Amino acid sequence: MIKTRFAPTVLAATAAIALAACGSSSDSSSSDLAGFAPPGSLVYIEGKVQPSGELSENVDSLAQTIGGVDDLGGLIVEELESSARDEGEPVDFAKEVEPWLGEKAGITFVGLDSEGDLTEPVIAVESSDAEATQGFIDSQAKQSKEPYEDASYEGVDFKVGGSEGTAMGLVDDTLVFADDEAAFKSAVEAASGESLADEAGFEDTIANASNGSLADAYIDVGGLLEQSDDEIDPQAREALESAGIDPSEATAVASVIPGSDQIQIDLSSDLGGEEAPSGDVSELLGSLPGDSFAAFAATGFGDQLQEGLDELDKSGIPGELPPNQLKSTLKAMGIDLDKIAGSLEDAAVFAQGRSESSLGGALVLTSSSDEAAKTVANLGTLLRNTQTPGVTAVSSGGASGFSVRDEELGRKPLVVVAKGDRVAIGYGPVAALEGLNPGSGATLSDNPNYKAAVSALGSTPISAFVDGPQAMTLAESLVPPSETEFQDAKPYLKKISYIGIGTGTEDELATARLIVGIEK
Repeated sequence: MIKTRFAPTVLAATAAIALAACGSSSDSSSSDLAGFAPPGSLVYIEGKVQPSGELSENVDSLAQTIGGVDDLGGLIVEELESSARDEGEPVDFAKEVEPWLGEKAGITFVGLDSEGDLTEPVIAVESSDAEATQGFIDSQAKQSKEPYEDASYEGVDFKVGGSEGTAMGLVDDTLVFADDEAAFKSAVEAASGESLADEAGFEDTIANASNGSLADAYIDVGGLLEQSDDEIDPQAREALESAGIDPSEATAVASVIPGSDQIQIDLSSDLGGEEAPSGDVSELLGSLPGDSFAAFAATGFGDQLQEGLDELDKSGIPGELPPNQLKSTLKAMGIDLDKIAGSLEDAAVFAQGRSESSLGGALVLTSSSDEAAKTVANLGTLLRNTQTPGVTAVSSGGASGFSVRDEELGRKPLVVVAKGDRVAIGYGPVAALEGLNPGSGATLSDNPNYKAAVSALGSTPISAFVDGPQAMTLAESLVPPSETEFQDAKPYLKKISYIGIGTGTEDELATARLIVGIEK
């Protein structure tokens, strides 16, 4: 969770990093704003505060399409000025800020506080006119209800005080805001000594930021884990490690690239020396039912399952099975877990339905042999022979398996079936059988929104998809009218035509691209 308690007048100075000053600007200049971030900073965000040309046009186009706003920059500045007046610290953006506002701004979160939240940010804003910037600082200090005091540190003069005890001043002709005097001094030390910009890990990671972005965010994943006492959800850690990512050493950079009818986010993560996973699951994903409102596919499922089974066999199941007995016990029953894992390749999940009563979906596994299909048959026979309640055989269109019906599962049974090189575990027979029969009906590859997502991702293979209108229909049926936040967001959510995610690899880098399509 990110907290901030900067006064509105401070935020007004950096309004454009939140897409505020979308107008013309001077030619882009090189930025050294990361030089104001102390070494070891966990999160660093840098964005254009005055985007120009096509970037500015795209931001305005999205604002008009999504919210009917013709001048997003003007709207945000107006809101900030109004907030500043309410706080008793008025600011005229056009007269006091715009004349000196530079090309970029950087926001640094040095670490985590005692509650595990990111610390208050240190903000550095490029200035095109140092004298005018100093005039803005002096004016804000003078107008403040609570007094500011003059201070100096390592030859840098600054102001500290106000209602929140914030500090602001010019450092190397760059405007720097900090939550307190100590944080401001750390920025001064970074500017004159070692900083985040000097660290090899930061340089290597930020170098992978995408061209043409509005903003780039650097995250030290390993540092976040270390400062949070390694408090990461076990399932999240397992998912990262199974994907070849060592979270304790990983870093990442995310770039936001607005288009005229889409929002693109590129992510690149250094895996900490691990080899990035590879594989193309777009064909499997595209073969899933065409009415799916969401679908996801992943490569190398068999390898991940093998690792999980090895660990489970080694540790055992407390109160149920001692260590090193799981595999041997099941093998005696005709179920060879190692053979099963060795035969499985990729996995996909899809969900469908327009209401709670019609919800369904399935996990689909691809196999390189008939071992998985044999296991489904053996498991069904075992459950029926042991007279497990609610178990019945399933046989339909060449698919065979079993279903399990239980009150805790809801109105539909859990169905496990196999056919050819596929195994499906579905909620309800329809979903399970649809997952087994690619091409028997309309598939995602036939879905216009899916096609648009694939096209937008370009050479990046698609691995996840959300159909905006179908997902919205389901959400409207599930969320009660009393949920005002959802009702307020509905007009904007309805503008989403699709969400597409693609993944790729490059040496030790895992890459991902997320694109949100906006319906005009």
